[in-house]
Amino acid sequence: MQAFIDTCNSGVLDAQIAVVISNNPDAEGLKIAAGVGIPTRCINHRAYPGRERFDAALVEEVRLWNADVVILAGFMRILTPVFIQPFSGRLLNVHPSLLPRYPGLHTHQRALDAGDSQGGVTVHFVTLELDGGPPIIQARVPILPGDTAQTLADRVIEKEHLIYPLAAQWLITGRLQLTDNGARLDGEPIPATGIDYPLRES
Repeated sequence: MQAFIDTCNSGVLDAQIAVVISNNPDAEGLKIAAGVGIPTRCINHRAYPGRERFDAALVEEVRLWNADVVILAGFMRILTPVFIQPFSGRLLNVHPSLLPRYPGLHTHQRALDAGDSQGGVTVHFVTLELDGGPPIIQARVPILPGDTAQTLADRVIEKEHLIYPLAAQWLITGRLQLTDNGARLDGEPIPATGIDYPLRES
């Protein structure tokens, strides 16, 4: 949340945050957004009898704000097609692993347990497959001797704050598209694991 506010304020991300929505009334992101005058809404999933009903309410609220792009950040609920399909191609998520490795939870511990030399983060389009939408951009960090899941997570999130606004900027400006054959940037196919960050000079 704070990274997106900062990049919008600095002009790195040429966008305005229309609204911040959470299913948790105590979410820190709601407090941060309200503190700088960004509209906030809470749609508490506990008030709905099932995922589809909650997702339908979420769709209705998001549509009220005419957002060009929908950013998932710290939104720890599995979304159904009811929400995903209306925003297909405009819906981004970030996952704290080098997808396709370690979809789901406990990604940093899983990387440590596997003896990986690197961890990282992936920004990807959201599709009906959990953490399975086409990757857009990845950033890597070395796994160091003595790392814990927390120390690794601390380094990974620094990279996340760099690449997530960058992917959003590409989408907002029309450079990034989701097609039937995967993600494309400037009309060129993005590699199956996403673009490597930092970007190489052409």
